[in-house]
Amino acid sequence: MNTNCLICDRIGLIKKNENKYFVKEMESGYIVLADVQYFLGYTIFLSKIHTDELHKLGNKNREIFLKEMAIVAEAVYNTFKPVKLNYELLGNTDRHLHWHLIPRYGTDPHPDTSSWVVDPSIRLNKNCRPSDTELSVMKKKILNELDKLINSQ
Repeated sequence: MNTNCLICDRIGLIKKNENKYFVKEMESGYIVLADVQYFLGYTIFLSKIHTDELHKLGNKNREIFLKEMAIVAEAVYNTFKPVKLNYELLGNTDRHLHWHLIPRYGTDPHPDTSSWVVDPSIRLNKNCRPSDTELSVMKKKILNELDKLINSQ
């Protein structure tokens, strides 16, 4: 854990049971729904290991992290049924490995471009925050899909 890291702070809240967006703990990371759901089903997979590059995880940890990310992505895809699911591992702003799994739909204002092209005043609008009830329903649906995928292996 790094005291100057937003992702580590969020993981700390998960460990204290104070992150309402937390969905499930996996071996290599934590699944959370994004605070703002402009793209319905936007999910983030946070690495348990604080590092900024995949190659720094080492072979075994990297293999587990990538495998679990693919399972999480499939659960998001099955749950929200987007036209396309975008996978992004950026780290320019938050230097802690985390996958952005962003469902894209035919109704997106810029369907052929990155989600980051959407103006932040729209994409991050507080009106796109799910209610506690909506959040609970979304989490249950993703958990159901995760359980199916994990149990089928």
